[in-house]
Amino acid sequence: MSEALRTADELIAATRAWRSEPVADPRVEALALAVSANLPVLLWGEPGIGKSASLQQLAAGLGVPLETVIASVHEPSDFAGLPIVGDDPAADGVPMAPPDWAVRLARTGQGLLFFDELSSAPPAVQAALLRVVLERRVGSLELPASIRIVAAANPPASAADGWHLSPPLANRFVHLHWTHDPRVVARGLAGTWPAITVPVVHPARMAGAVARARGTVAGFLTARPGLVHHLPGDADSRGGAWPSPRSWEMALRLLAFHLSTDTGRDALTTALVGAVGDGAGLEFSTYLEELDLPDPERVLADPKAFALPERGDRQLAFLTAVVSAVQARTTHQRWDAGWVVLAKAVDAGVPDVAARAALDLAALRDTDWPVPAAIDAFVEVLSLSGMLPAAR
Repeated sequence: MSEALRTADELIAATRAWRSEPVADPRVEALALAVSANLPVLLWGEPGIGKSASLQQLAAGLGVPLETVIASVHEPSDFAGLPIVGDDPAADGVPMAPPDWAVRLARTGQGLLFFDELSSAPPAVQAALLRVVLERRVGSLELPASIRIVAAANPPASAADGWHLSPPLANRFVHLHWTHDPRVVARGLAGTWPAITVPVVHPARMAGAVARARGTVAGFLTARPGLVHHLPGDADSRGGAWPSPRSWEMALRLLAFHLSTDTGRDALTTALVGAVGDGAGLEFSTYLEELDLPDPERVLADPKAFALPERGDRQLAFLTAVVSAVQARTTHQRWDAGWVVLAKAVDAGVPDVAARAALDLAALRDTDWPVPAAIDAFVEVLSLSGMLPAAR
């Protein structure tokens, strides 16, 4: 290389040098939260606003390699695998050979898999991507569970040969709308970009967080059954976030991770809306703000010291959370404490709210454990379910 080009390359490197700093941005926090929860994320935004650069920063923050795959320039066989005929296909079958990027990720065991230009991929390619996103399989190769998947897409109106995402593929992502902030861009071009760091999970919070998340989602969907599944009628909305059992499962995981980390409420709301859609996500976020459930682990540690919530939806969510906590770590002491909690629902005059929880709690009983006195309030429902003979 000539001296002139070497000097030019040094100048180019100087213009690309940057540092990062922590920034309070709910959108960035939502991305980090979803990636921490190992949920596929789809960044929607106009071309050239820094979606790819954000993913490079995220990979650097995770300390993992970034594998970028331009979805729009690939064939379905690049994701489903190419058939390789062996010596005896009748006996051994025909394996589907994976592409090189999948092999690299499998060998490394960790990484960030980035599908770019997803909305420019034709329907046949989108269909082939379904198994990659949901099952982590590329041909005959299974990607390690620790691989995180993020995609980026331009709105169909601004994408080259853009397509609407198919509903099955769209419902597998947490959708985040990526926009640019002129002040962030100006500071970034001055040499400092926002840092994207994954939130730290606190082990001591994990058990209670999962139980509270289960109770909260179950309570909300019991009160609002119409939001369990709603496929939008127009193509634009079907290609985005909408509520389904699958996306509510993503919402449950997001909530559990939020409760186990120090992420902000605005970031959680952004992520929830990205999972189940605007209407369901905002309504669920409002429900969360008004719910304020007690920690089920603290209640099980001292079940006589708590007061049952007054609202019916809060009672259902709380009792579900308590039973989920017992199920996560079932001991005789915790099981007995669960019945003390359910007895308070009977004393409060709402045994019907506790009936479902009583069935679930009774199913956790070890045959060597004596039947607690509190179970008498549920004799009828347990008898009808056929569980009472096993409990006595």
